[in-house]
Amino acid sequence: MESNPATTRAHRKKGGLLKRFWRSIRGPLANSPIVRTMIVGLITQFFRLVHVTNPRLPGSSDLEDMKRGGEPFIAVAWHGQHLMAPFLMPRGVRFVAMFSKSKDAELNARVAERFGVEIVRGSGGRERARGTEKGGARALLALKKALKEGKTAAMIADIPHGTPRESGIGVVLLAKLSGRPILPICYLTSRRKVLEKSWDKTTIPLPFGKSGLIVGDPIFVPEDADDAMLEAKRVELTNSLNANTVRVHELVDGAA
Repeated sequence: MESNPATTRAHRKKGGLLKRFWRSIRGPLANSPIVRTMIVGLITQFFRLVHVTNPRLPGSSDLEDMKRGGEPFIAVAWHGQHLMAPFLMPRGVRFVAMFSKSKDAELNARVAERFGVEIVRGSGGRERARGTEKGGARALLALKKALKEGKTAAMIADIPHGTPRESGIGVVLLAKLSGRPILPICYLTSRRKVLEKSWDKTTIPLPFGKSGLIVGDPIFVPEDADDAMLEAKRVELTNSLNANTVRVHELVDGAA
């Protein structure tokens, strides 16, 4: 059946009007404390549903594996694969997480706070100068203090809108300053939605599937590490996260 040109034009006009209407209201909605609270509440409940309906697959790492390098530690994941982090800590572990100061990270930070996560603002940074410009230096010092107090630190390795799946130097600097090990963590659910157009291909975990968790070997950074050693450890962390991302995909998708 051929489409009616007049009907098609009417649908396009209606669609254009709806888009313009949404663009006109999304700013005020995003700035409304009531709307933000509602959205955060919905996301929090959604993640709880994901957690309880995605049992861990055999072959996954045990949460207690994270303690094998000693406590506290620095838990690290890739951007876009970190959304379930509050559920990936051993029982009794207190942890503090770094979130960037960008508006994009604000919603994630509010959700994390709902799960009892202490928040530090800053940026991991690929270079020390860049990290300092974004408040990274202050954030690293705050995380170092938290580690000294016995809290585990959670960070994202790659840099917002930088090169995905390539670690910045901030995590490595924190390991040097604190003397605590880096724990690479990779988590995946069998049912998921990948946002292909996002810079980091954010993966949204979905309910009613299976989940896999791979915890990499602890990475220690000597307190006297020079620039060459820091770079070597940055590459080691990148390789570990990428290798274990492949492993968790094989575990989850192979069992699907």
